[in-house]
Amino acid sequence: MPGRTITGMSAILLPHLDPTTVDWSSLDAHIARTYQAGLTPAVNMDTGYVQLIDAATRVQVLDRAAAITDGDFVAGAFTADQPGAAFDLDACRRAASEITARGGIPVVFPSHGLNDHGDAAWLDAHGRLANHIDRFIGFELGPMFVPYGRIVSLDTYRGLLDIPQCIGAKHSSLDRGLEWDRLALRNEVRPDFMVLTGNDLAIDMVMYGSDYLLGLSTFAPDKFAERDRLWAAGDPGFHQLNDVLQYLGHLTFRPPVPAYRHSAATFLQMRGWAESPAVPIGAPTRPDSDQAILRDVGERLGVL
Repeated sequence: MPGRTITGMSAILLPHLDPTTVDWSSLDAHIARTYQAGLTPAVNMDTGYVQLIDAATRVQVLDRAAAITDGDFVAGAFTADQPGAAFDLDACRRAASEITARGGIPVVFPSHGLNDHGDAAWLDAHGRLANHIDRFIGFELGPMFVPYGRIVSLDTYRGLLDIPQCIGAKHSSLDRGLEWDRLALRNEVRPDFMVLTGNDLAIDMVMYGSDYLLGLSTFAPDKFAERDRLWAAGDPGFHQLNDVLQYLGHLTFRPPVPAYRHSAATFLQMRGWAESPAVPIGAPTRPDSDQAILRDVGERLGVL
């Protein structure tokens, strides 16, 4: 789909000074630069360690995002629970309401209660939530990211398109074929529905009609915005820039996939955008040997 204007949402890394201390000034600056680049900041996502931070920190992140963007942001509506738990509609609704009260759009973040009980229960949960929230974004997240992730069947996905309050869904299976199926269905059933690719190993899915909500874009929101403008302008420079960004994606999203967040923290520090490459307790890390490769990629991008 050449010449298409791409909607870009960037999952914001939550920088840390040390494993227990958030780097709030670097977070504020990163939300602001992402927004000024023309991307929609997405806070309290997997990239923002939403599963590892406490409720007070999640709310403070929302307050800062709302103030910086004047409410033009999306955020993960997270419910902490245990394996086998039932879907907690009230808890999910409260998490979503914290976001909507600040002007943002909730992204229904995976949980055991949402994902442990089959596709029919997953779809029913979204339908029940739609009775309480005017607009929200769904989220298929593969188990390579979190153990309670779920990728639903295409028939179930079609049911999600029938929920008018659901304006789009992030798809993070890292599988092109599954995403192409969703694009074809979207085009047939509901063309205004946003298929938000979360495939950090195939960021060129925007060429086929996907928009995006990516963790990879937090490394370089300026370069992702530039890439998107090149595509809209029909400039073949899109492909050159996309290739380098994809190289960064293959490096940083290799197994164990959640360690990409440490890569992001390291890269942001290299760019002078974070004080430290620290990650919170419980987040996996990358070896020091990655640093030379990250620097090389940064030089190729012209940002280091």
